[in-house]
Amino acid sequence: MMKQAREFPVFTVTPKAARSLAAGHPWVYAEEVLDAQPCENGALADVFSQKGSWLGTGLVSLQSKIRVRVLSHNANDVFDESFWRRRLRYAWEYRKAVMGPDVSNCRIIFGEADQFPGLTVDRYGTLLSAQVLSVGMERLKHTLFPALVQMLRADGQDIRGLYERNDVALREKEGLAQYKGWYDLSALGLPLPGTPLAHICENGIHYTVDVENGQKTGFFLDQKYNRRAVAALARGRTVLDCFTHTGSFALNAAKGGAVKVTAVDVSEAACAMARRNAEENGLSGVMQCVAADVFELLPTLSKGSYDFIILDPPAFTKARKTLRNALRGYKEINTRAMRLLPRGGYLATCSCSHFATQEEFCKMLAAAAADAGVQLRQIAARQQAPDHPILWNVPETDYLKFYLFQVV
Repeated sequence: MMKQAREFPVFTVTPKAARSLAAGHPWVYAEEVLDAQPCENGALADVFSQKGSWLGTGLVSLQSKIRVRVLSHNANDVFDESFWRRRLRYAWEYRKAVMGPDVSNCRIIFGEADQFPGLTVDRYGTLLSAQVLSVGMERLKHTLFPALVQMLRADGQDIRGLYERNDVALREKEGLAQYKGWYDLSALGLPLPGTPLAHICENGIHYTVDVENGQKTGFFLDQKYNRRAVAALARGRTVLDCFTHTGSFALNAAKGGAVKVTAVDVSEAACAMARRNAEENGLSGVMQCVAADVFELLPTLSKGSYDFIILDPPAFTKARKTLRNALRGYKEINTRAMRLLPRGGYLATCSCSHFATQEEFCKMLAAAAADAGVQLRQIAARQQAPDHPILWNVPETDYLKFYLFQVV
């Protein structure tokens, strides 16, 4: 029971929500709220159990199914600018520790895993790209964004602009409008950058990242070290990279010494970007790009035409109700890839949907191997890069499954 008076409105929640919060998960769903005092959308509120126990303080979202996102379990916290600056510093110091020289292009803020629920901030060289998916973070961004840029610049990081990629439908579930554009940092003496293009180097490969029009915030940073693992296996091999997007796995394989790399994507625009990236890195002689549907292409290929196949599909499911169909899609492409590979060939396969759990993904792979009549010799089981940290009490932060196999 809390003794001192509190300034925040009170939300009383079900025993189920109380147990979940006590176990470390930060979300309270709308149907778990038994009683709520009036409050503004995006404001702070205290969460209490039916028995009167204080469970934490969180940000309220009146239009979302996730009604409260708890961000503090310390009753003494004061939610002023200093509080948020400390959180930003904590997130940045973690990235410096785990990413080393790769902090020049990495995820700096990863939502709940950094206790900034609904906020993503990625760094691409001199530009930051941010996405705000909760009304609480939307209200706080005018505190957070200048403080983050100030902190990074004070630490010797050359940051020249922050682009908001809020052009996602998820915002509408929070009652927020979709938009994208530069965040005004003129108060810090920074003019608007002249271009949304950033130039980065990852694993020795140079890319042009478009923070205005690229996927998500501009680039997929989470596979950074998985690409390096592919490069280490690629020497002397003939590689097929499926769902290549802008060619990152294909480029790593080519740079790693592959004899030939075929990069496939259904989007001609993605293939055009992959070709430009190959040219920029002097890899055009090894890497070719094909605009095709992977599901239609794989059945036309002959066994042994490639001895290393990479499957990096988009999330086939973004909801639990479509998981079964998604697993069928994953199984189809994995079975076909396993049948195409010669004995001793290599397969890199992954899923970026947290709805497809590790257990379900592995079960699917075992079924695909049985259908293909092969055995899988596991080389590595990997996950997202550590700038996308996994919080064990928040399973939603654990989403990327990546496996390297030899087919025997």
